[in-house]
Amino acid sequence: MSKFTSNHIQAKKPMWQTVAAVSLGFWLSSCLVLDLVIMPTMYGAGMMAEPGFVSAGYSIFSAFNRIELLCAALVLTGLLVTVKMHSPVGGNWGRWAVVAAVMLLGIVCVDTYSLTPQMSALGMQLNLFDAATEAPVAMDRMHESYWVLEVIKVLGGGMVLYWFSRQQELAAE
Repeated sequence: MSKFTSNHIQAKKPMWQTVAAVSLGFWLSSCLVLDLVIMPTMYGAGMMAEPGFVSAGYSIFSAFNRIELLCAALVLTGLLVTVKMHSPVGGNWGRWAVVAAVMLLGIVCVDTYSLTPQMSALGMQLNLFDAATEAPVAMDRMHESYWVLEVIKVLGGGMVLYWFSRQQELAAE
């Protein structure tokens, strides 16, 4: 029975690593497209000054944040399984990759449950008869926080992707 269990786990090892790496690649590339293509295009087109942009932005980011949560969970799960299977091979990289994956999940939770709702609440114009106003100073600070978290997310995700590629090289030897 032990031999069957060992073979069964060995068969699942590459699948989890692949699932985690593909999820992470999809997640990071989606973030970069949203941050570097879609949002600047919307800003340049003047859509952010439109009265309905806040509710539309909240809908877009709320849905995207849920996808990010799913990707972060898949990355962390796949990484934990991979580290468990490769612990002698992975060394300290495995521990640091797990720390990075937990940090990535934490960033997504902050974005999903704190920044996105607060930014939407600050930007929401509740009085339809008031003229459009400037964005509050707190909104600028939240945007700065968002960008700092995005940079950390991309760097941490890059580190985890590097660890996955390193694991593939070590496993091939």
